[in-house]
Amino acid sequence: MLAEQMQELFGGIDEVLFVPYALADHDRYVNRLAELGLNAGYRLRSIHRCGNPVDAVERAQGIYVGGGNTFRLLNALYDRDLLEVIHRRVSEGMPYLGISAGSNVACPTLMTTNDMPIVQPPSFEALGLVPFQINAHYYHGTTFVQTPAGLQEHFGETRDTRINEYHEVNPTPVIGLWEGAMLKLAGSTAQLLGGPARIFRKDREPVDLEPGGQAWPPTR
Repeated sequence: MLAEQMQELFGGIDEVLFVPYALADHDRYVNRLAELGLNAGYRLRSIHRCGNPVDAVERAQGIYVGGGNTFRLLNALYDRDLLEVIHRRVSEGMPYLGISAGSNVACPTLMTTNDMPIVQPPSFEALGLVPFQINAHYYHGTTFVQTPAGLQEHFGETRDTRINEYHEVNPTPVIGLWEGAMLKLAGSTAQLLGGPARIFRKDREPVDLEPGGQAWPPTR
């Protein structure tokens, strides 16, 4: 599914600029993508090997932002002055693919990531390529722990609880993407592919979506 969507997104371009900053070992990350076929046959030029990252984005035919720790990724984008140039190039039509943390930084902020803040970016403001927040690897259920008496429900916060806390102080809608789900954006519309999702809006009941449905703008 991912390779198929990559080929549809990037089409016949020669090379895709890959952003590995969400993980510590950049070379291993790029090599591993090729080993697993997660480059969909495209030649990946990793931005960490480019002498001038801003110029690399300016010249890129398409950009692929990988997953890992969202705080580390966003901090690296700030350090290298890449947010404005990526936002501008995408608004001009350059195709953008974000996986996990790469989808989080496409949002207005990183406030709905699941990651630990292992570094402190200058700001939580991210690329703002979409008008909603994403919670990747979403799961609505509770957690169970093994005890001598068997599995017992753990009464810690669920993902829904966390997102509701976000909406206590923020108005932006959140799309919770289940594992394997993806959003395909065309203009101002986003279609859900690969798995289910749940849409959260402030002061409204969440809405569950199945693959193939329109995730944005919400239809119900």
